[in-house]
Amino acid sequence: MILKENKISQTSSDSETKTKSALLDKYEKQNAEAHQKEVDSYERLKTKWNHQKLPRPTGWRMLVLPFKMPEKTRGGLFLGQETLERQQVASTCGLVLAQGPDCYKETEKFPDGPWCKKGDWVVFARYAGSRIQIDGGEVRLLNDDEVLATIENPEDILHQY
Repeated sequence: MILKENKISQTSSDSETKTKSALLDKYEKQNAEAHQKEVDSYERLKTKWNHQKLPRPTGWRMLVLPFKMPEKTRGGLFLGQETLERQQVASTCGLVLAQGPDCYKETEKFPDGPWCKKGDWVVFARYAGSRIQIDGGEVRLLNDDEVLATIENPEDILHQY
C-alpha cells in the first residue's frame, strides 16, 4: 500500500514538472516571438529612412524613434492601443535613426567627441524635442545636447506614463 502511494505521488510530481516545463517553454517562445516582432518593426522603420520617407534632420538635430513597449506583458496580458500610445509618447528613450550634419561638431561643447551615433539607444527628457507624427507612431527631433545617456537595451528601463 505504501509503495503504491509513493508511486502515485511520484507520478503526480512528474506530471506537474512536465506541465511547468511545457508552460515555461510556451511563454519563452511567445516572448521570443514578441521580441522578434519588435525588432522587425524597428528594422522596417530603419529602411523607411533609406527610402527618404522620414524627415531628414538639419543642423545639430537628430531623428529619434521613441521606444514602443511590447503589446503583450510577460504575464500574458494584452495592453490596449491607447495605453501603448500613451507609453510611447511618455517614453524617455529611443533609437537614433539619423543625425544632422552639424551634430556634435562643436569641440568646445563636446570635447570628448559625440555622445551617441546612429543606431544607439539614448535616454532623453520626457518633453524634449519636437514630436512628428508618422505612419505607425511618432518620431522626435532632438538637439544634440538633449541626450542624457546611452543604453544597451531599452527594456532595462522601467517605462511609466
